[in-house]
Amino acid sequence: MKFEQQIKDRIYNAYLVVSRRLSESQMMAILAVVVGLCAGIGAYVFNTLLHFISHSLTSWTPDDQAQWLYLIYPAIGIILATLFVKYVVKDGISEGVTRVLYAMSRNNSRIRGHNTWTSIVGGATTIGFGGSVGPEAPIVLTGAAIGSNVGKLARLNYKNITLMLCCGAGAAVAAIFKAPITGVIFVLEILMLDITSKSIIPLLLASMTATITSLVLHGFSPIISISLSSSDMFQVEQVPLFLLLGCFCGVMAFYFTSVNSKVGGFYNSIQQQWRKWLYAGISLGVLIFIFPPLYGEGHDSFGALMMGDTDSLFNHTLFHSLSSTDWFLIVYLIAIMLFKVIAMATTNAAGGVGGTFAPSLFVGAFAGATLAVICQTVFGWDASITSFTLAGMAGVMSGVMKAPLTAIFLIAELSNGYGLFIPLMIVSCISFAVNYGLDRDSIYTKQLRMRGELLTHDKDSSAFVFLRLDQLMETDFIRIRESLTLGDIVNIISSARRNIFPVVDNYGNLLGIVQLDDLRRDMFDRDKWGTPIMHYMIQPPDKILEHEMIQSIMPRFEQANTWMLPVVDKQNHYLGFISKSRILNAYREALVNVSQAD
Repeated sequence: MKFEQQIKDRIYNAYLVVSRRLSESQMMAILAVVVGLCAGIGAYVFNTLLHFISHSLTSWTPDDQAQWLYLIYPAIGIILATLFVKYVVKDGISEGVTRVLYAMSRNNSRIRGHNTWTSIVGGATTIGFGGSVGPEAPIVLTGAAIGSNVGKLARLNYKNITLMLCCGAGAAVAAIFKAPITGVIFVLEILMLDITSKSIIPLLLASMTATITSLVLHGFSPIISISLSSSDMFQVEQVPLFLLLGCFCGVMAFYFTSVNSKVGGFYNSIQQQWRKWLYAGISLGVLIFIFPPLYGEGHDSFGALMMGDTDSLFNHTLFHSLSSTDWFLIVYLIAIMLFKVIAMATTNAAGGVGGTFAPSLFVGAFAGATLAVICQTVFGWDASITSFTLAGMAGVMSGVMKAPLTAIFLIAELSNGYGLFIPLMIVSCISFAVNYGLDRDSIYTKQLRMRGELLTHDKDSSAFVFLRLDQLMETDFIRIRESLTLGDIVNIISSARRNIFPVVDNYGNLLGIVQLDDLRRDMFDRDKWGTPIMHYMIQPPDKILEHEMIQSIMPRFEQANTWMLPVVDKQNHYLGFISKSRILNAYREALVNVSQAD
């Protein structure tokens, strides 16, 4: 530890030497380039490790026999990832984007240093063994951790550490997709960093640097090589179909988030880890055995759909002989689309490490292809599988992540499909609107909003996120027993700093409160000193539970018409008091800090 601290001190001293000659904006720009370079290298290491694991597991057996391995590989990957997290990491690394949002709102944008590499190992192991999740969330957490730790090494303040964290997250997205614009928009929409003159330049530099690094290391070929033919281009008469696709994608996005939540709740209710592995191993093995496209992140499958190639989806499956049957193709596409969500949620809930980026694109691709095939085979309409697949990808992603701009630009950059910009916009906006009407939270923000831990562009709401009840609670109140008398309290008052006294029993349970104002008339009359204190005790107008959010507490003061309320745990044990004035003072300070980010 001493050696590590010496290295950090030397880095900081070097930073001081350089920073003295540069302005703050110039220094942030340089640090953003450093973060982008590291994030680009991190994305390359992740992809290299992922492909090495995947290739090592499948290259030694013929393709027509590899299907049997799908029965066991995903379970092995989940077990290895779970053991790695439990015994090596000893910290949670799943739900990467949610953890980044939590760090911004609850941990001063500080992410532990191990996240710069542990998410890479855990995610590559899970996906390499066939876990039906995406690599984006582990990469985003890795990039954000790089940015956060660069900020900590430079001993930046909260505002600038947050900027570096966002630079790292955006750079990671840009690197893995080779999509610099998407990286910037992802930060603005998902991480909700405000656009300012001081923040946009570092974001652009980080994303650009990460993309260039990825291009140099991976090659300049696009992630999905596709060229749109004249039949794939947007036609005005297809607007009603794209409107319908947008509605369909909005519903599928709701299905996506709802099933993910329910499957996660089911596995959370299971106490024994071995049972989680057993259930996940059986369900994933069977699903992937029957539907091989569910194996891994699924890039090859929705890549084939974007090329209009549906036959390859039946390779090495039990249904290859039915690949030319139109009605079965529709059923097959729908089944894969629905089961992908279950496979993804099972992989994550059972202990795997992965994200929802790629699965949302996967579901969207199959949603678009399904509608296109139905239009072609049932109604005989001219609907391009390629264009509907691309639009569907943007639509479901827009609804799941509540990020229509990110979805639009990602698909456009991935496929060079700017000729489909209007359909992408139509489907993404309609899907977002439909899904927002069903559930206003994204898959990343639902749990954080329920816990009051979500930062938003609303600075008033964001200021409350930084306030924590346990930090604002006051505990210097003198507790009194129910057996005391007025005379006992008179002796206590001489040393008391407060005018409220909580009354507790022998087990620490709150029985009520005694206020000094209620004692004044009798406390100077010695004849009444023998009066039991319970005679003066009253019930507080309300009680606050120890883990309540500040947002929910403030209205309670108004309803109770008071400035002070006791705090108890679920068993009614007295913990302290919370005052309205202290909350307001802390809120004003937090609002100033949030506003300084502009």
